[in-house]
Amino acid sequence: MINTAYKKKGAVFAGVMLLFFCFGRAGFFSPDDLVIWREFVDLLRSGNLTQDHIKPHEYISKETQLLFLEQLKKASDKASSWQEWEAEPEIFPVENHVHFLIPLGFGGEKKTVYCFTFLKENDTWYYRHMENIFIRLDKTPLPPTSDFPDLPEETKAWQRAELYWSKMVYFFTVLTKEKGKEFFFNLMKDGAGYFLASKVWVPFMPPQRAFILYLCWEQSRLQGNDVLLQKLTDKEAVVDLKCHFFYLYKHAGHLKGQIAFDDYKKIFETIWQDRAQNAGWNLEISYKDAECLKCVLRFTR
Repeated sequence: MINTAYKKKGAVFAGVMLLFFCFGRAGFFSPDDLVIWREFVDLLRSGNLTQDHIKPHEYISKETQLLFLEQLKKASDKASSWQEWEAEPEIFPVENHVHFLIPLGFGGEKKTVYCFTFLKENDTWYYRHMENIFIRLDKTPLPPTSDFPDLPEETKAWQRAELYWSKMVYFFTVLTKEKGKEFFFNLMKDGAGYFLASKVWVPFMPPQRAFILYLCWEQSRLQGNDVLLQKLTDKEAVVDLKCHFFYLYKHAGHLKGQIAFDDYKKIFETIWQDRAQNAGWNLEISYKDAECLKCVLRFTR
């Protein structure tokens, strides 16, 4: 039996017409909803939260969700920051779900607001999802309006990358079953067009140098990645890159169940090797960590 306090609380309120008014931004919620949050925090802190407490969204595994929660527990244990979890969250009930917004800093000065989502079924709650990107469209002005709540540019860059690579990984799972992996990897080769873009959009220098500088601009300004140009001559260029691509695999739970990391990594390497080759460069890719979160692109001619 799980979620016992919540079930008992539900039994107490069963048959009783009770309206609990909260005049904050979260609107109306039931006293049971706060019980859910307190039970969840107690289970997480004690290490007793299991996969039986979890019903994730589609394409996300229970194992991945539990791993994320265990990482949060370790961070809170290490920082002795469980008092943050004891603050009363903003509560947003939506049909058979309830969302809790709470700022967590894990001992640091800067806090991030996290949204924890739970599913309510038959007097039982299930943890569903945790997200630190959410759009406050509940604050959209009444129509007619062209004013929609925005997000920081770095957040939107992450969202664009997640949407794009989630779609590419889906295509990978579909196409490789019928056509094989090499068919898909060949589809990822866009080097000729990428080099052409660098020549026509950066016409002020020799094509090979223009390619390197366009790469840095495109990855930093268009894609929102961290880029450091370490060296640039006619014969050699070195670019340090921290890109959303690999961070997505680490943090987006739905990708791990669809594609092996080696195949995911090969997508990245196939794209950049083809781009370098079309631009007349040889490319050596190295990584500074096992998860490839920081990589070095070394171009030579």
